[in-house]
Amino acid sequence: MSWSQLLLDSFCHWTGRELMERTGSAEAQAQALFAAPFVLVSHGTEEDPVLNYGNRMALELWEMTWEQLTRTPSRVTADPVNQAERERMLARAAARGFIDDYRGVRISNTGRRFLVEDAIVWNVVDAKNKKRGQAATFSRWSFLTP
Repeated sequence: MSWSQLLLDSFCHWTGRELMERTGSAEAQAQALFAAPFVLVSHGTEEDPVLNYGNRMALELWEMTWEQLTRTPSRVTADPVNQAERERMLARAAARGFIDDYRGVRISNTGRRFLVEDAIVWNVVDAKNKKRGQAATFSRWSFLTP
């Protein structure tokens, strides 16, 4: 199963709703997810999780190429001063399956800071309910002045 399908299936599993309309083949759904009008990003289960997916909106917001994003430890998307808060949020999502009220400051590859609001963070699980990572989606953010 593709990572896009795991993201979509896991979102529905935890929230009881679809992240986007799912029509057509798995490939068509993956293309629609990449082009979606919201940010979607995920990481795996490594000890220091590395980002493994970002749709077009995520790549633009974090100012990265696909190659840069998929080599980036997820923790560096937050300033060092915000990393403890980020860890608490991820732990809360891990324990509950998902959260839908996340708000926090993130930092792009070029140092631009932005405030994320109303983010949904969920555990990515496979068909056997084995945790494969975590994902986040949001549509509301604002850039912060330096």
